[in-house]
Amino acid sequence: MRWENLTVESGGNPAGNAALFGADAVTTRTFDTPEFRGITFHEIRARSIVNRVPGASRLPFEWTVNPYRGCTHACVYCFARKTHSYLDLDTGLGFDSQIVVKVNAPELLRRQLGSRRWLGEHIAMGTNVDCYQRAEGRYQLMPGIIAALRDRANPFSILTKGTLILRDLDLLKQAAAVTEIGISVSVGFTDHELWRTVEPGTPAPERRLDVVRTLSENGIGCGVLMAPVIPFIGDEPSQLRATVRAIAASGATSVTPLVLHLRPGAREWFMSWLEHYHPHLVRRYERLYAEGAYAPKWYQRRITRQVHELAEEYGIGPTRAGMPRRIPVPEPEAPVPGPTQLTLL
Repeated sequence: MRWENLTVESGGNPAGNAALFGADAVTTRTFDTPEFRGITFHEIRARSIVNRVPGASRLPFEWTVNPYRGCTHACVYCFARKTHSYLDLDTGLGFDSQIVVKVNAPELLRRQLGSRRWLGEHIAMGTNVDCYQRAEGRYQLMPGIIAALRDRANPFSILTKGTLILRDLDLLKQAAAVTEIGISVSVGFTDHELWRTVEPGTPAPERRLDVVRTLSENGIGCGVLMAPVIPFIGDEPSQLRATVRAIAASGATSVTPLVLHLRPGAREWFMSWLEHYHPHLVRRYERLYAEGAYAPKWYQRRITRQVHELAEEYGIGPTRAGMPRRIPVPEPEAPVPGPTQLTLL
């Protein structure tokens, strides 16, 4: 990998790559416990933690914080897989098992929020990889991050599939008392067979909906990003109905459907999964996604219409002023040519 000669164990010299991690280089660790077996953690001291969203992005926010790269959720469709290639890491199993941890994220964020140049703009989290993946249970970076945002009354939003967010419930309530926060949980389907094969490292869908319910019971409104809706596998009317019904029962403030999109990096990994589990669908997918990463507009509109009609039937939404902001389509952090690319970490 790109930093192989920078690890503390190897005594490598980081000269020429100082923009990546600074003088402290990389510490690589493994933990022989069941929940982390087979996973390698690369601990770094980042130079910057607040990332600017590329100008061409359609997202309504400009800044993100991502304390991790790579994700043990191992979702076969994850669009962020491509970002691992920027570090010469594998976008398949490597993305699932080689996790970059920005161990100084809380202190660095607190310092950057205190800068005279920072204008207190909205910060989105979970838009690249999940900040409440399993690694967070060991590294516990999010409490410090939320506390820094709370202390500066800086607005923020979190998108997650992780139930670990409930550990930080008190901090979220404190933050909500002084600034605008938005929480969204991602639940694309409730089909257990589909979940076990396509999102093997995530909590079960009903456990994620329990997060929505608990947040709502504690006065923190929570929306659901119904993503992804997977064509020909998770898009039957009965499946959509079951998912929206469960979302409504959880007390979600809104539901936002998002059809599967297959960008480079994710596309290859997903198609390999599809060929293994649903070989009869490979040609249909090749036709549906022949024009690029996104399904045709007619298909997206059909799914959106069906979900919105079901949401109305079950009494969800639409989002109103004062409700948590919806988390739109996530975008990966784009690489920048030259050494400045490495400051993404």
